[in-house]
Amino acid sequence: MARKTAVLYSEVFLAHDPGPGHVESPRRLEGLYRLLDAEPQRQRFLFPEFAPADEDTLALNHDRRHIARVAKTAGSPFECLDPDTYTSARSYEAACLAAGAAVAAVDLVLGGEADNAFALVRPPGHHAEHDHTSGFCLFNNIAVAARHALKNHGLERVLIVDWDLHHGNGTQHAFYDTDQVLFFSTHQYPYFPGSGALSETGQGAGEGYTINVPLQGGQDDAAFARIFNELLIPVAEQYRPELILVSAGFDTYGGDPLGTMMVSEEGYAYLTGVLVDLAAGLCGGRLALMLEGGYDLGIMERGVLACLGELAGDQRLASARRRRLEQAAPPLRALEQAREAAKKYWTIPG
Repeated sequence: MARKTAVLYSEVFLAHDPGPGHVESPRRLEGLYRLLDAEPQRQRFLFPEFAPADEDTLALNHDRRHIARVAKTAGSPFECLDPDTYTSARSYEAACLAAGAAVAAVDLVLGGEADNAFALVRPPGHHAEHDHTSGFCLFNNIAVAARHALKNHGLERVLIVDWDLHHGNGTQHAFYDTDQVLFFSTHQYPYFPGSGALSETGQGAGEGYTINVPLQGGQDDAAFARIFNELLIPVAEQYRPELILVSAGFDTYGGDPLGTMMVSEEGYAYLTGVLVDLAAGLCGGRLALMLEGGYDLGIMERGVLACLGELAGDQRLASARRRRLEQAAPPLRALEQAREAAKKYWTIPG
């Protein structure tokens, strides 16, 4: 079934340049943008306009002193905000627009103008904390978008799925003490940023609403399919989110220079398809993806296009290939451990 998929991107995102040799470079999106500018893609997707997030919107998730610190980098050719995170003259502009794209994606799917959305932004966001930058991230785009959905749309339950190679420490910390956001993360562990252990399950009202699946490297499409089917789906069906947001990182792709996972574009299509179906059954299809990592340029382009095909419903993974992925999954100790940790709070089959 064809769906209205909004794709949010801008040349401004290419203006953020951390410097020569940095893996989080404008080149990550240049090729993808060229593909999206081609006529066949212009017919497939919606390409809405969107505005930068203003200070009040950023402050839904960030300390105003942190916002001011990033703002002070505007116009400066180079600033170092932490050992991994550098800015150029237009980085603040790009970061505000990235958060604005995430907010606009939420508005589009909640307002019914699009069935789902993919915000193809940089700088990425899920490492950014309330009061400081981290891991290439200036502002936490997905956390700002979730806060916006809760405060300005009156939602009570948002599911955030983070399939990036690295744990989304900033997103986890933003919602660690609330049941209004269920945070579900798969990530290579132990690895940067060092968080995301099984024991990190939330606190206070948020206890049980953080689920981490820390993984050794080498996990393939079938392993991720098992995690989604055997853990994410039953928990999500009990939580019944009103909106699903995704930190979509493509650094779990086999061959990415920063990781050792073995996911393919077929795997990304599968995971997206699971979330499309989950959103259709639980929250009227309301699903928005936000780009995070992914540093092998050609591979990331193929992964993003595979996800977009699933979102739009015009290039879905064949059912036979889906079954093959589901049947190929070997025993996975990390999944069993995560299932046992989650059983304290959720009913998990098996």
